[in-house]
Amino acid sequence: MAQSDLTLFNEHVNSLGDGVYALDADTIRVAIIDSVQTPLAASADPRWGAGGSVNFDTNEVSQGGGNYALEGIDLAATWSEAAGTGTFDGADITTWTLHASNPDDARWLIIYDDTVAGNQCIGFVDLGAIFDMTTGDLNVTWNVSGIFTIA
Repeated sequence: MAQSDLTLFNEHVNSLGDGVYALDADTIRVAIIDSVQTPLAASADPRWGAGGSVNFDTNEVSQGGGNYALEGIDLAATWSEAAGTGTFDGADITTWTLHASNPDDARWLIIYDDTVAGNQCIGFVDLGAIFDMTTGDLNVTWNVSGIFTIA
């Protein structure tokens, strides 16, 4: 599987400054969308659901009968600060194992806040190409230094 960095949505950076998120308390989720819609850092008001300019939920891969649940998985996110650097992190994802009923069109991971009004999106990860979860495990291992940091 391809490796890729997290790209933060520009709107997320603005929302951090506006105090929209409580990254140490909110429920942060990771979901998968297909290749129909390409997320961009500059995507205007990205949401997981209605209410913004871009709704990534409309392109979520199907649940099928496998182990990918609609709306994705809870990231078990943490937010901490040490020596002036804030670190956002979360649990690695090892639960999306190969299953004949899994989606076969996974293309992008979308990280979104399921607690704030409108489920604002935080960022995305490019899987590099369409990934068929019926033929292999889709595991996500975040950087050991955190998913993202702000210094």
